Amino acid sequence: MHRIALNFEDGVTRFIEARADELVADAAYRVGVNIPMDCRDGACGTCKCQCESGDYSLGSYIEDAMTEDEAREGFVLTCQMKAKSDCVIRIPAASTACKVKPAAMAAEMVEVRQLSPTSIGFAVRVKDAGQLSYLPGQYVNVSVPGTSQTRSYSFSSMPREGVVEFLVRNIPNGLMSSYLAGSARPGDALTLTGPIGSFYLRDVTRPLLFLAGGTGLAPFLAMLESLRHKETGQPIHMIYGVTNDADLVELDKLAAFAAAIPGFTYVTVVADPASTHERKGYVTHHLPDAALHGGNLDLYLCGPPPMVDAVRGTLAERGVKPANFHFEKFNPSEAK
Repeated sequence: MHRIALNFEDGVTRFIEARADELVADAAYRVGVNIPMDCRDGACGTCKCQCESGDYSLGSYIEDAMTEDEAREGFVLTCQMKAKSDCVIRIPAASTACKVKPAAMAAEMVEVRQLSPTSIGFAVRVKDAGQLSYLPGQYVNVSVPGTSQTRSYSFSSMPREGVVEFLVRNIPNGLMSSYLAGSARPGDALTLTGPIGSFYLRDVTRPLLFLAGGTGLAPFLAMLESLRHKETGQPIHMIYGVTNDADLVELDKLAAFAAAIPGFTYVTVVADPASTHERKGYVTHHLPDAALHGGNLDLYLCGPPPMVDAVRGTLAERGVKPANFHFEKFNPSEAK
């Protein structure tokens, strides 16, 4: 069986299992996921999607349904596709249109770590570990114990026996922050709903540049944990920028990744002019030409909206257009 991640245009991801001899469309229908389709013969093109990762074979289809150029770009017809490995498929339809709802996973608090005055790390255990699948970089909605509200947080680790970690901003008087810093105890019941998000690590086929702002580091920690078990043969550089010295956290993890992942390097940057850090300013002030590879790179950015806009402006000024630019904006008050 191969694991297929179906990522819908609204960011909801559903994982299914497909046999080697089974059409992906059939595997989806078997578990109640209705990928749009008007025929089953490779003739209409309604089920055309893009396979972003993995190996597969295609049956017969006509030019009107999918051109050879599209096939070379990774487009597939799910009514003619059979997986030969785990795959990630981008579905050009909303999850609701395909009768898919984000999964709700019962979990319990494992531990809370006060990483700094401004940052908190916490770990939870999902009771049914078989439910827990996500792409490195995605997020879930986490229920706030004792309330009916949720907060959205990126996974900052990959699953380990049902345990996952998060890195969040400690917001004064924030609903989740107040719980984590005050009343949180091991065994507290929570619910995780997801996974969600189109910000996730794709197949590595060219150099990578990771730009993290504050707790935007979280999804990159999950990506790096995933990359630690792969041999990409590509250079990976991270620039991790924060406002104040106290905001720099999880540096031991970054050092461990640098020791374990061939070609991975990172630097940290602090914006506070009063800081004694060796690199002051913003991420855009420390963006070397060597890390941009003349545009032949995949750039991933997670940070507040002004950071995303600043990076875009800097790239335009320097005449660099990345092969792919994946980004996720977040409002610090939401602490995703």
